[in-house]
Amino acid sequence: MLILGAATLGALLIWNYYVTSPWTRDGSVRVQVANVAPQVSGQITEIWVVDNQYVKKGEVLYVIDPFDYRVKLASAKASLRQAAADYQVKREQAQRLLKLGDVATTAQSQQQAVGAADMAEATFQRAQQDQDQAEVNLQRTQVKSPVNGFVTNLLMRVGNYAPAGTPNVSVIDTDSYWIDGYFEETKLGRICIGDRAEAQLMGFSAPILGQVDTVTRGIAVSNAASSTQGLPSVNAVYTWVRLAQRVPVRIRITEVPPGVPLVSGLTATVTLRKDSSDKTRRDPFDGVVSGMRDVFAPRPPTPDCIPATRGGTGPGASLPEPTGSPAQTPEQIDPGLTPGLTAKPTKP
Repeated sequence: MLILGAATLGALLIWNYYVTSPWTRDGSVRVQVANVAPQVSGQITEIWVVDNQYVKKGEVLYVIDPFDYRVKLASAKASLRQAAADYQVKREQAQRLLKLGDVATTAQSQQQAVGAADMAEATFQRAQQDQDQAEVNLQRTQVKSPVNGFVTNLLMRVGNYAPAGTPNVSVIDTDSYWIDGYFEETKLGRICIGDRAEAQLMGFSAPILGQVDTVTRGIAVSNAASSTQGLPSVNAVYTWVRLAQRVPVRIRITEVPPGVPLVSGLTATVTLRKDSSDKTRRDPFDGVVSGMRDVFAPRPPTPDCIPATRGGTGPGASLPEPTGSPAQTPEQIDPGLTPGLTAKPTKP
């Protein structure tokens, strides 16, 4: 009888652990990858990194032929000097005509001189912007890493052509690692934001420690695809046993044991615990007592562990209509230029 009771208790504890406890073998290490693309086009003349090399943010990955961009910068500087000289001459001419004020100097010629100076100023400002753009483009011939991380799957070589906007180098961001645990929907009621998490990688005994950061609020639904006349296509279910959907739970890593490498894609067994102690593993006796308590006096799902979301968009949901800037008249853009155009010449 004692053996039967012990076997029954053991079966209940195992059932509670495998069915209701928040743990999953379906976890994986995740990371953000920066796909680096050049902002200017050209032939690659230098490569400063190798595959799997660690680089710091701002380090040069490769260099695009800078000759064309040096020429454009020199041309922009020459155009800027020309525009500056033209603006200075026309500004002085306008000021001189405005100061004369005799009969020979009509208001029309004064306004024309002021308008020419105004146009020369606009040309000068545009030339300044062109020079700034040329300087930036020359700097962009050195393609730099935007993050700290490892260069991965490097396939480029010197002599390749790098078109602007096309990624050709991938850098794994080592500051962005996290763990995704895919928990069954039946266990979501026992998961709380901030719970302590232990993720054990295959081949390593020491677990990675972390905390529950967020819970995904949506997964793909197979019955959501539209069919004839745009109506939803719902597939009939003939099975008696329905498999629980799995929901991704994001784990923020707080501690990585020495000797445990973080490699994106590795498989992890994720276990969530309510205690916030720094112990890697709990006392086995405490685990048995907690399991018996859950079997004979199961705790209800903790409310407000996951922030609630209000469904629906509300009545009359709509997006605001975009509006552009109101049109401006020439007088609003350049006030004070045309008044007095038809006035009589002034005497000294």
